[in-house]
Amino acid sequence: MSAGRLMPRKWLEPGPGARLLARDMRRQLSLLLTLTAWLLATGSHWDLVQTFGWGRMIATYTQSMPLLRAVEKTLAGDTLCGVCVVVQDAKQQQDAAGAKAPGSKAPEKIFFVSTPGVLVYASPAPLCAGLVPAGSALRSADRTAPPLPPPRTLA
Repeated sequence: MSAGRLMPRKWLEPGPGARLLARDMRRQLSLLLTLTAWLLATGSHWDLVQTFGWGRMIATYTQSMPLLRAVEKTLAGDTLCGVCVVVQDAKQQQDAAGAKAPGSKAPEKIFFVSTPGVLVYASPAPLCAGLVPAGSALRSADRTAPPLPPPRTLA
C-alpha cells in the first residue's frame, strides 16, 4: 500500500470473534478470582505455602540422601524448616482469631430446621371459565362401561 493510502475502516473494527474472546477472558478471570477468594477464605493458601516448604526440604535432603528417605524425613515432622514454622504460627493465629470473633467460626454440626408448609391446591376453574361447557366432565359418568372382552370383528 502507498504511504498516503489508509487501511479500510472495516479491518480496524473488532469482529464477533473479538467479542467472543473478550467474553471468554472475562469468564476465565471471574473463575480465577472466585477460586482465589475461596482458597483465601478457607485458609488453603497456607496449605500451598506448606507444600512449597516441603518441596524445598525434599530438594535439600536429596542432596545428601536418597529420594525416598528424603520424603520420609520431610513428612515425619521431626524437623521444621523456616517456612513450616511460619505456616504453623499463621494457622494458630488464624484459629485463635476465628475463635474470638463471635459467629465467625462454623459450628461442628449444622442443623437445618424447616417446618412443613401448608399445601394449597388451586383450581383451574377460573382460568377455563367459558372455554369448557358446564357439566362436560360429568357427561362421561352417564356412560356404561365397555363390554368385556372387547367385541371381535368379523373378517
